[in-house]
Amino acid sequence: MVRGKTIRLTYTCDVEVSTETVGFSSSKDGKIFSVSDLNSKARKFIENSFGMVWVEGEISNLARPSSGHLYWSLKDAQSQVRCAMFRQYNRTLTFQPDNGQQILARARVSLYEARGEFQLIVDYIEEAGEGLLRRRFEQLKNKLAKEGLFDESRKQPLPRLPKRIGIITSPSGAAVRDVLTILKRRFPAIPALIYPTPVQGSNAAAEISAALELAESRGDCDLLILTRGGGSLEDLWPFNEEIVARTIGALGIPIIVGVGHEVDFTIADLVADVRAPTPSGAAELAVPDQLEWDGKVKIFEGRLTKTIFRTIDDNNRTIKTLSHRLHQAHPGIRLRHSAQRVDELEARLQRSLKQGLERHREILVRLMTAVINANPEHRLASLGERYRWKKTELSKAIREILAHHATRLTVANRALSAVGPLNTLDRGYAIVSRQDTGNVIRSAVSASPGTGISVRLAQGALDATVDTMQTDETT
Repeated sequence: MVRGKTIRLTYTCDVEVSTETVGFSSSKDGKIFSVSDLNSKARKFIENSFGMVWVEGEISNLARPSSGHLYWSLKDAQSQVRCAMFRQYNRTLTFQPDNGQQILARARVSLYEARGEFQLIVDYIEEAGEGLLRRRFEQLKNKLAKEGLFDESRKQPLPRLPKRIGIITSPSGAAVRDVLTILKRRFPAIPALIYPTPVQGSNAAAEISAALELAESRGDCDLLILTRGGGSLEDLWPFNEEIVARTIGALGIPIIVGVGHEVDFTIADLVADVRAPTPSGAAELAVPDQLEWDGKVKIFEGRLTKTIFRTIDDNNRTIKTLSHRLHQAHPGIRLRHSAQRVDELEARLQRSLKQGLERHREILVRLMTAVINANPEHRLASLGERYRWKKTELSKAIREILAHHATRLTVANRALSAVGPLNTLDRGYAIVSRQDTGNVIRSAVSASPGTGISVRLAQGALDATVDTMQTDETT
């Protein structure tokens, strides 16, 4: 199918058509060319006249002979031209050419002399237009699919009755009008909040991503709709950008994506929680039909009414049956028994109510007591009171212990004073010790003459030297 593209030629030199440059003679000189000569001169003329050119068009009649060369026709809506790409060049291809692909080719203009066919000798081609975009689409689609971004397990359910719906789209497009019209028609009570953003152009993907992040950070809505009208693949490309896909995947708010027409499919559709075929379809999926809800309410109302009337009828029949039985079996007695039974039931009911109230009152009191006891202020007061009591007890115990030890110390001091050497010294005794060793001398033989001694008195001390030693002779 011809896509309606025009061929663009970019010349590297100016073209000057002159018969002298390739040796053509005027027809008046009577020279006759052979077909081979004519084709040869025409080829040289064409190759010398055109430099390297860039041509855009659609591939058709692609041939891949065993030689490794490629041959095809490059066409647009009005014309076509044969192309040849030799093996040494097609080894560098980054994609597989195929019929119907839109490409941009760099080539030399030439003529195939054997057939006299005008052709292009191509040394480089690249995808152009939708072909390149579709390849990028497939590459990103496969990448995100491997990461699990399209898995149904991560998609969030839509709220049955949203509190507010956020619409991310261009405020001047037809899509926003369609969405608002459908929302108003289906359920006008649900408010909508528009986050205006461009949906086409080089910066549209970043703007869409920022609008989605803003909608989630504000938390004004519990359902989002990302939408725009139809267009070409280039027009819809912002919805195929990775930044938009990852932002949608990270949202904590359920989102419906309705982009273009039903045949249009974008990466955003695959990541979204729900994909709508059109903007109007997105609005229909977002809210229930008010008429349908009204119908369901009326159905429930009818069922409830029927149930009430059926219950009343059953009760009336029961009353009639009981009245008839009462009339047939001594109504006066039955009435008295019934009245007594009613009084008993009333008394039981009152007792039951009273007991229930008492029981609930007791539970409430226990709960209030538990709450009061669990209150930190009361607990802190109790702990403070306990702390003060413990502090008082501790102070009292410390004083008692100190008093007890003071008494023991006094008694011990008195006992020590009674048996201590100081009292003995007061009675005129002294303590004699060697100066060199400090040992107390208890026997005269312990200090030979010339030994230095220290004499401790009740008041003061004396240093002396032993002149003579006397021992007590025991006979």
